[in-house]
Amino acid sequence: MVDQTEFARLANPYRGELLAHCYRMVGSVHDAEDLVQETYLRAWRSFDGFEGRTSLRRWLYRIATNRCLTALERAARRPLPSGLSRPAEDADVPPAPGEPGMPWLEPVPDALLRPGGSRAVGARVPSGPDDPAAIVTGRGSVRLALVAAMQHLPARQRAVLILRDVLDWRAAEVADLLGMTTAAVNSLLRRARARIEEAAVGEDEVSEPDDPARRAVLDRYVAAFHDADMDGLSRLLRDDAILEMPPSPTWFRGREAVMRFLSSQCADGFGGKRLIPTAANGQPAAAVYIRGAGGAYRAHSIQVLTPSTREQDGTYEIARIVAFLDTRLFALFGLPAEAVP
Repeated sequence: MVDQTEFARLANPYRGELLAHCYRMVGSVHDAEDLVQETYLRAWRSFDGFEGRTSLRRWLYRIATNRCLTALERAARRPLPSGLSRPAEDADVPPAPGEPGMPWLEPVPDALLRPGGSRAVGARVPSGPDDPAAIVTGRGSVRLALVAAMQHLPARQRAVLILRDVLDWRAAEVADLLGMTTAAVNSLLRRARARIEEAAVGEDEVSEPDDPARRAVLDRYVAAFHDADMDGLSRLLRDDAILEMPPSPTWFRGREAVMRFLSSQCADGFGGKRLIPTAANGQPAAAVYIRGAGGAYRAHSIQVLTPSTREQDGTYEIARIVAFLDTRLFALFGLPAEAVP
């Protein structure tokens, strides 16, 4: 059996992109990490049988895809609230509680998608043109709207779409991996593309991680909360902006409804909150802390923003806010459970 250190040297550069691949398939970064671990364990145990008839990267993708398909046989899909019901009509009513055990789509920190999948705070996805992780992120293939739409596809359609349209595998290669004909692969791909098109996942929602204008809209969003500037936040939102808050199934559409809900939930006008800028799914994000008894700021939510370009002047506004109300996510982002006042 190959030495474990040597195997790690050869295989670890692909860890970040394999995590992105598994995340797109299953919609959970926690599950994706487990699947990548299983992939590496299986690959190491069978590495002596790897004869180099394909690249190591593609061999690892074959193992990872099969592990994901097996996992999806017994797993429920992970949607966002907007994929399950109509928006709430009364923004003054508290959101409905989440259903126990209901799986929701999770965000993935950008820092995990770099080679090696490090959780270092502030880590950035490399931007080199030949780096696979940078290619994956640059195509917007992990943005929330697209991954959420993928969750509504049957598992094999999902795999075909990702392997063909994201990873640029040939139809014959996908057919070989999935044990089907090339014609069947092309049929599944057509159906998957049609479903994604119906979901209206637009490329105009994507921007590069280092785009100064995108960073500016995040800075303005953070400042609006820190300064209790509700008017400033309202000006940042698109007319048809969406607010989602998994695990609550309640969601809102429209600037007026979003602001009315936020105002009803923030009697202090947004005061008592601290936001730490971060990045998730190739999008701007903020870790939100709320001041509790004794003045300590405790973890509340990870909010992922979808910027959209204004037609009038080309500046960014916010089309969607997904506030993940799961404090366990803070550890994934390398963030503490409490923030310094």
